[in-house]
Amino acid sequence: MSFVVRIISVVFALFFAACAKDRIHTMVVSIPEQKMALYRKGKLIHTYDVSTSKFCISTRSGSNGTPLGLHEVAKKIGGGQPSGMKFSSRRPTGEIVPVNAPGRDPIVTRILWLKGLESSNRNSYSRTIYIHGTPEEWRIGTPASFGCVRMRSRDIIRLYNTVGVGAKVDIRNDCLPGEEL
Repeated sequence: MSFVVRIISVVFALFFAACAKDRIHTMVVSIPEQKMALYRKGKLIHTYDVSTSKFCISTRSGSNGTPLGLHEVAKKIGGGQPSGMKFSSRRPTGEIVPVNAPGRDPIVTRILWLKGLESSNRNSYSRTIYIHGTPEEWRIGTPASFGCVRMRSRDIIRLYNTVGVGAKVDIRNDCLPGEEL
């Protein structure tokens, strides 16, 4: 095989790998437990503490509620940014916000932008519902967000590095399933 053909083969392989959806990871978020379980091929691989809406469970625009139901990761934003990087309109600002900085509550570190897959939650993407880092790590484990699913910076980095675009996210108003889905 010629050098040019090998280069073209590698480029196509990388292109198709980048376009392939993550079909092996599923996240389940339990609103009552304020926890997220991460599954790989149906087997539990990690559990994280999270924070969902401090207002309500809702799919209504303007409600600041966390939407229930099946979603998928539509976009991943922030790869390679340092922990604590503040985002504004999904762009890094250059400011690093320390953990538990008093009076600070921006989106930090990484963003997994969710797309609703059910008629009841189809507007999750336009509502900018994310899984993202927060500097208010002391509030993780309690309802504290404006509709998103918040995580500690170290946890969102780990999750971001594990799951791909297309990974399913099931947000439930009940307890987490067991070791297998």
